[in-house]
Amino acid sequence: MPTGLTQDAGWEIGVSRTIRQPPQAVWEFITGPEGVALWLGVEGPLPTEKGAAYRTAGGTEGEIRSYRPGDRVRLTYGTSTVQVAVSPGSSDDRSVLRFHQERLVSAEEREERRTYWKSVMDRVAAELS
Repeated sequence: MPTGLTQDAGWEIGVSRTIRQPPQAVWEFITGPEGVALWLGVEGPLPTEKGAAYRTAGGTEGEIRSYRPGDRVRLTYGTSTVQVAVSPGSSDDRSVLRFHQERLVSAEEREERRTYWKSVMDRVAAELS
């Protein structure tokens, strides 16, 4: 099976990075209006209720699948699913931020999303440094 292709979730991509901020600070940024605009393209804070709908500035629609404060959020993004997770890093002032997207339609879309998530990660790291 090619890299990134799973039996159950189709094509997927995951990007993670250690950020020099405590987990709570990263979580507050990533789920707050500035962070949500950066990675999802939605104005305002991220909805937190399961089933809550959203629409990006580019017209992509989705809904919240699960929201665990301080830990992770899963949401649909068009026909795919995105998970954003924050976990403690190797010390109190470090966190690991992960973006994972599954149910992508092709290897090409996987590469497009890899480029996108790497760019998002660079921008998040710059904002939080």
